[in-house]
Amino acid sequence: MLKRSLKNLITGDRNTEPIDMMMDDREMMPMASSDCVGCGRCVDNCPTKAISIDDNKWRIDLGRCLFCMDCEMVCKNRCISEVPAPDYALTREELIFDRDTDPSSVERCFDRGICKRFGRSVAIRELDSGSCNACEIELNNMSNQFYDAGRFGIKVVASPRHADALLVTGPMCVNMSEACKRTFDATPEPKLVIASGSCAISGGMFVKGDVIGEGVKDSMDVAMYIPGCPPEPDRVIRSLIKALRMRH
Repeated sequence: MLKRSLKNLITGDRNTEPIDMMMDDREMMPMASSDCVGCGRCVDNCPTKAISIDDNKWRIDLGRCLFCMDCEMVCKNRCISEVPAPDYALTREELIFDRDTDPSSVERCFDRGICKRFGRSVAIRELDSGSCNACEIELNNMSNQFYDAGRFGIKVVASPRHADALLVTGPMCVNMSEACKRTFDATPEPKLVIASGSCAISGGMFVKGDVIGEGVKDSMDVAMYIPGCPPEPDRVIRSLIKALRMRH
């Protein structure tokens, strides 16, 4: 039995998700239609104030969104529906959408100079700035046999001195700020800072707590934003592959 198990582990078919299927498995986000009358029920019901209505113009900040879809549930006129969400954005402003914005248009690649520096692999140091641990659980799943991020050249390292990128989760708690700064300083240049999850992007549910600013962008230069609460492993993998032109 042991011999057969080891043989299957080494040479058997692995239950990894094909890259093409992973690329098509997008998360859905809320979007209002032209029938929206601006009643404000969705605004009042949003736990992170991700939705706003100004001059009857409906807008959503995906960096704050928890993807709970409570806004769709409370809309009396059924004006809010689910549309495919972008996996990532390279600027904070690109995560703010209104009814006239195509969410898929924000997925830009880094310039070729940056992509050339990293080649077809990237070493990540996960940096928890005070999260609830949901993002860390999902990031740990990136290395399991189903997602197997290593087959795409994505690996997690223990030391920031060995890292190409810092993947930051959590809302930058005051008590973690000094440790995060030291980790950032210990990471060699050139480096990327990736804000993963709504807490890291905007503070999320904890923005009014004992945190610094609204997300980690107020403490370090962020090069990439991956929305979600938490972002699923395939979303993080897709984001890195597309942004760094790592398609295998």
